[in-house]
Amino acid sequence: MRKEKRSSDKTSFFTIGAKLVLIISFLVLLSLGSITALVSYLVSQDLRVSAEANNFEVNRRSALEAENTFANIKANALVVAQLIHFGETDGALAAQTYFRQNRNIAAIAFSFPGKPVLFFINDQFFSSRQVDISSVHNWEQRQAQLFVNEVEKQGERETILVNETPDFSFSLLTIAFSWQDDADTNCASVLFSAESLIESFGFGTNQSYLVNGEDDILIYSDYELMRTGANISHDGFIQNMRRSDQRSLQTLYTDEDDVRFFGAFTKLNIAGAALVTTIEYDKVFEGIVATTWRNIYLTAAVLSISIMLIWFFAKSISVPLKKLAAAARQIEGGVFEVSLKPKGRDEIGLLTASFQRMSSALGIFGKFTNREIAVQAMRGQIKPGGLPKHATIFFSDIRNFTKISESFGKTFGNKASDKIVFWLNEYLTGMIECVEKTNGTIDKFIGDAVMAHWGTATTSGNPYQDALNGVMAALMMRTMVYRMNKKTIKQNKNNPPIQIGCGINTGMITAGQIGSEHRMEYTVIGGAVNLASRIESLNKTFGTDILISETTWSMIKEYLICEEMPPVTVKGIEKPVRIFAVINLASNKNEPQNLGQLRKLLGIKPPGGKIT
Repeated sequence: MRKEKRSSDKTSFFTIGAKLVLIISFLVLLSLGSITALVSYLVSQDLRVSAEANNFEVNRRSALEAENTFANIKANALVVAQLIHFGETDGALAAQTYFRQNRNIAAIAFSFPGKPVLFFINDQFFSSRQVDISSVHNWEQRQAQLFVNEVEKQGERETILVNETPDFSFSLLTIAFSWQDDADTNCASVLFSAESLIESFGFGTNQSYLVNGEDDILIYSDYELMRTGANISHDGFIQNMRRSDQRSLQTLYTDEDDVRFFGAFTKLNIAGAALVTTIEYDKVFEGIVATTWRNIYLTAAVLSISIMLIWFFAKSISVPLKKLAAAARQIEGGVFEVSLKPKGRDEIGLLTASFQRMSSALGIFGKFTNREIAVQAMRGQIKPGGLPKHATIFFSDIRNFTKISESFGKTFGNKASDKIVFWLNEYLTGMIECVEKTNGTIDKFIGDAVMAHWGTATTSGNPYQDALNGVMAALMMRTMVYRMNKKTIKQNKNNPPIQIGCGINTGMITAGQIGSEHRMEYTVIGGAVNLASRIESLNKTFGTDILISETTWSMIKEYLICEEMPPVTVKGIEKPVRIFAVINLASNKNEPQNLGQLRKLLGIKPPGGKIT
């Protein structure tokens, strides 16, 4: 009798593998697609709000700074005019004093009734820039004619702002104004540098520029537009701004090239001037667009890989099930001796993989001495290889450490080793705290020497803040050592006082993992590192405790009280290097204000002399 094949033995079209592929594909597309769409939408909205708010805030701040600058120039010029007009001081003397206090002023002119026009030129300003004096004479002639026009009007007029850059080789503006005094019209014009305002208008992707009442460009990052005296009254955004009753406004507009911008303006309370700040619309969202496409590619890759893995996984289930079904049919048919050989070592494989991940993590930690660096490396935040960084490098060591070690041996005998290690650990603990509190990274200890850097593994946001943090750490170390020495005098006179030397430099370096397969460290290399080390060694020569390079000083000089040391020639650098001794923070008025006071406080002998 022939056996009929039962329908239950037939394989359905929707096998386990096909069902798993459909289910997982649906879940992957639903989850990743929804997340991508939702995140893109929410982030886009947040980016737009943030971009508009930031653009408007940048515009407001820049406008306020421009207004304050112009107001201060007018106020100071008016003071000089009053002194000259009422004969309280010699005109030339008043003008020179004015120029010394306002180094950005190039020239000033006054017109008083019944008197010839007075012109005062800041010779140092023009000589330092090698400007042809004929340009100054042309400016004087224009101001004289302007004064005649203002006197004929017989009244106080609106302040005038003029772009003088076309007639000079650098950015200059004229602010001219008049005022009434006993029914007489007095006039003044001030020629001043716009460089400080140009620098303050730079905010990354935000573009700020200043126009006067006639929509002539006064200040712009593109020097060519200033040099040619460009007028942008034809610009649609400028025209809308002039028609608007609002003093400040943020809007989205399209320029002549069909490029969209977020634009903000603030009308200044002087000379009809206006400050405009823009940021390109597409630049705001280019990051999220790129991220969205990357997420789409990632979704496609994950889906493809998932389908392949699920298919093979389904085969690993379906094949054993078919064998079990065949065995069941054999038993059902009366064949009880069935040979089944289990395959696979899934649990052991899982355990092996877990141990591998754990050993890899332990291996990463074993390659680093800095815990923060090790954690970042384990998380993938520090990749193999080197990266260029604009960083601040710090070196320090203890003065006369060899002599101090010998004194421990004479004082403590066999216990000297324990004593000196305890003493050195106490010192290094304080040094580490100073570096970590200022967001720095300890690179290594070389005996009593410490190497650290800012702006490498972590940063405070920009090289200027990193440089200031590095100097702040050195000042904290000075205070720490000072207190440690006072404690030593009171509690344990056998421990010698400590004097340290610190060297700081800022520049481009290479940061990365350096070492071998079995041992590596995150460190920095480059000429800026070498210069910091050499600067540190000059402390003993100059009788100082903190020395910084010219690069560091130029970035944060307004925050510090420093004294320049004699220039030195450093190996590998052709020109002599300028070095500055850090005395104190500029905001600290109760501490040492010069190098002599600092040496006296810390007990540092000047070169070739006694403590002053």
